[in-house]
Amino acid sequence: MSPDLVTPGSVRSAAEVNEQIRALWLRAGGSLSAQEREQYELLVVEWAAAIRGRVVKAA
Repeated sequence: MSPDLVTPGSVRSAAEVNEQIRALWLRAGGSLSAQEREQYELLVVEWAAAIRGRVVKAA
């Protein structure tokens, strides 16, 4: 997955990104290829940003 596909400041919620992460693991059968691992890493970064955004808003 190209980094261009993940938009900085994404408006997706942490729950939406988490759902994509879960779906990726299900499709991969628990073992990620190099391409899937790259996609997973980008999704985790996006998920963490969404979580941080939610914490900052709550503060």
